[in-house]
Amino acid sequence: MLRVVEDMSTKGSGVMYSTHSKRKHKRRPSTTSRLAGNAIKRSNKLAALRDNEGKERQIIHGSDNVFEDLGFAAEEAASLKVRADLMLDLRRFIQEQDWTQAEAASFFGETQPRISNLMKGEISRFSVDKLINMLARAGIQVRVETKLNAA
Repeated sequence: MLRVVEDMSTKGSGVMYSTHSKRKHKRRPSTTSRLAGNAIKRSNKLAALRDNEGKERQIIHGSDNVFEDLGFAAEEAASLKVRADLMLDLRRFIQEQDWTQAEAASFFGETQPRISNLMKGEISRFSVDKLINMLARAGIQVRVETKLNAA
């Protein structure tokens, strides 16, 4: 509700101000979906933490590919891991040079937003080919190694 009030203390000046705050109030997320016909309960992290108190925690050791551990198909997990490793090497190179994103963009012939995507680890925005080309421009040698998994 917006209420406009005229300030009468300065006669005839016509000074007006609003008593409504421009800041929007934060809305607490509902724990139930608001979609019609959807009565699925959303997870509440605090409730889950309280439920797990006192329970014994189990540590599960993962493989060398976190993407497989997260449930990606083997082919996609392999691609994600290769791209993630290449991106980490590029990110490390840029940080060691102490470049701004604009300076890195100029060096690699890219745009600053593209370097921002790289620095934030947005894997889906980069192909293996693109990352290898960027590493080559940085003078970093890329070696591809394959090995047969034991069946």
